[in-house]
Amino acid sequence: MKLRIQSIRARLTLWYTLLVLSTLFLFGGLSYYYTSRTLSENLDLSLRNEVRWVRDFIQPQAGKVKPGRRSIDSMIRRKAGQTVPGSEVDTTEEADEIWNQIFKHTLQSPKKTYIQFTDRQGTAIYRSYNLGNDTLVYSDSVAVNASILTTGWLDGEPVRIALARDQAYTYLVGYPLSEVRDLLQNLYLIFLILAPLAAAVSIFGGFALANKSLAPVDDIARRTQRISAESLDQTLPVTASDAEIGRLTLTINDMIRRLRDSFAQVRQFSADASHELRTPLTIVRGEIELALRTPKTPEAYRRILESTLEEILRLTSIIDNLLTLAKADRGAYQADFSEVNLKALVEELYEDGTILAAEKGITVTLHSGPAIMLVADRVRLRQLFLNLIDNAIKYTPPGGTVTLALERQDGLAVVRVSDSGIGIPEADQGRIFDRFYRVDKARSREMGGAGLGLSIAKWIAELHRGTISVESVQQKGSVFTVSLPLN
Repeated sequence: MKLRIQSIRARLTLWYTLLVLSTLFLFGGLSYYYTSRTLSENLDLSLRNEVRWVRDFIQPQAGKVKPGRRSIDSMIRRKAGQTVPGSEVDTTEEADEIWNQIFKHTLQSPKKTYIQFTDRQGTAIYRSYNLGNDTLVYSDSVAVNASILTTGWLDGEPVRIALARDQAYTYLVGYPLSEVRDLLQNLYLIFLILAPLAAAVSIFGGFALANKSLAPVDDIARRTQRISAESLDQTLPVTASDAEIGRLTLTINDMIRRLRDSFAQVRQFSADASHELRTPLTIVRGEIELALRTPKTPEAYRRILESTLEEILRLTSIIDNLLTLAKADRGAYQADFSEVNLKALVEELYEDGTILAAEKGITVTLHSGPAIMLVADRVRLRQLFLNLIDNAIKYTPPGGTVTLALERQDGLAVVRVSDSGIGIPEADQGRIFDRFYRVDKARSREMGGAGLGLSIAKWIAELHRGTISVESVQQKGSVFTVSLPLN
């Protein structure tokens, strides 16, 4: 079963602690390795230099040094004028000078450094004071006039030894490995002590840092919880000092503004839809009540039924358009795309427009342009252009003109519907594609409009990845332009 930590604070603290401990262990491991390697290399270099000095000092004067057991202890006693029982010593001044030089050099060496000379028979003729009566033991052999680094033993303890040999003597300089081991163990113990302390500090520090970092987020959450559908005019204060939190606040404020606009649109849509549906229902109810109130002639009943049917058709049209827009909003509409001859479609619409405009004496003209083929939903595309033609005829006075034009332009099929009608005020041009929006509600009602035609036209254009726009001057007319990509 996987353990999931839901709290961001806990996760931040955990990751912070893991990062600190990982860094500490990595640093500790690298430090331990580097220290161990450096100590070993420095020790080997020091021992090599030491044994080289001893060999280079003794070799030229080997004939003056006669066999005899020498040690720091015996040298100290001899310097003090005491006799050393059982020790054979050189009595010549030259030999004394040689041993004095070795004695001085030995005193300058670290206390733990062991120096030992042996002759060809393996007899120790010189041992440093810290060796006492013990002898450095080693198992490796080395050729004459060569030197090696090896591991030996002193009283059972490992010793790092630099060994050199010439025709007369074998020179040994050693250092106990326990000193290096103790130093590394101390370093290891330091890291063992620091690790729990670092873990505790990182846990408390990480939690405090997470609390401080997430405090603005908690404040945003509290303020956001107080915002409801009735208080969408409220916004969150933007903290400029924190870029990330500031961007989050700005994003939430933008979301609140979009929600406010959406709620306003929904309320307006509900009010407009209720109004549009209530008016024909009220008319139908009134006419039916009038028909039932007193007996009437068959012709009167017929007129009432015709009026009722007209309002029912209006209701049906509104409901159908609302369902179409609802499907579009949900993305549930399944377009039936196929290859469409746009020129043939525009010419067909020109004929329909001519019939619609005949009653008002409006002249419809066509500039069909080149043959253009594109993949489209033919039914919806026809609905789009027919809506524009119908609107142009409705809002053009008798005797006016309506023009259809088709052209190819920069990889686009461009269809323009122009009229010489009443035009659209500039202040209203940005809203005419909104649902239920009508420039003149009373006049639109007389003409049978519900304010949904242009909304559907815009949706159909966007369904085909195209655009629709308008240019209009009051009392001079309007031009609606639909641009559809050919690819």
